[in-house]
Amino acid sequence: MKFGKLPESELNMVDFTLPPEPAGNKKILGGVKNPQVKIRIGCPQWGVPGWLGKIYPAKAKDKDFLTNYVQHYNCIELNATHYKIYDTAAIGKWADKGDGRDFTFCPKLYQGVTHQGSLMGKGGMITEFLNGVYAFKEHLGPVFMQLSDSFGPTRKEELFMFVKSLPKEVTFFLEVRHPDWFAQESVRKELFNTLYLQRTGAVITDTAGRRDCAHMHLTIPKAFVRFVANSLHPTDYVRLDAWIERIINWVEQGLQELYFFVHMEDELYSPELIIYLTDKLNAALGLQLLQPRFIEPEGQAEGTQIKFFD
Repeated sequence: MKFGKLPESELNMVDFTLPPEPAGNKKILGGVKNPQVKIRIGCPQWGVPGWLGKIYPAKAKDKDFLTNYVQHYNCIELNATHYKIYDTAAIGKWADKGDGRDFTFCPKLYQGVTHQGSLMGKGGMITEFLNGVYAFKEHLGPVFMQLSDSFGPTRKEELFMFVKSLPKEVTFFLEVRHPDWFAQESVRKELFNTLYLQRTGAVITDTAGRRDCAHMHLTIPKAFVRFVANSLHPTDYVRLDAWIERIINWVEQGLQELYFFVHMEDELYSPELIIYLTDKLNAALGLQLLQPRFIEPEGQAEGTQIKFFD
């Protein structure tokens, strides 16, 4: 993801501090720890050639990438569905790869709905999209809706009517990017209050060049985080430490589900960051979150560990 990307030379000048916890989050979460919390951590794609010989077998074919992906992660932010509406046969083939595993697909809503013309009058398109993704069955997670960067609060009535029209049997999360959604407190409050009333989640996007999108507002007792990393720059680990602290707090306060996706420009180093994240969450929360497993280099002694970073 290139949204909010900055040159490496500027990263040390960014204040990556997460905003204070919004007062409304306590009400949303309920204040009582949920022992059945579900934590899903993954990436935005499974077709990463750089993982061949790293976590995928060196000779794995494209058709085998998803089969390998589900062995290392328990969730995927499925961006492929943003560019095409898939039928049940295609979705079913993907869903089959998750059978026997606690694995979740989070499909991104088709761009014909969110990026082409008005949001209104798209009921047929939404129905067609949902009919396809329903084939994920027990592996279907929330649907992620992203508005274009140019979609601002001047179109808020259109957006609010659209959100109200969405079917309630599916969990939706909304990502807005136009700066004016965050610039004025009254506009920001109206947005998040509307999402709360419509039982729709708010995507939190943590990226270097757009700190306003890391707003930290929960509108349902579930969180959807898009963490945009910078290829193992030292700040990536400092930022993850802050997120680990915040996630632990949310879990203690009653969070039901977390969907946390690590993005970077080429995804090559996402496994390292996810191992770092899951190690610390497992230790702090007593969990056994699935994590990537690196292929041992030829000749490495059994039981030795690969060093990922200093």
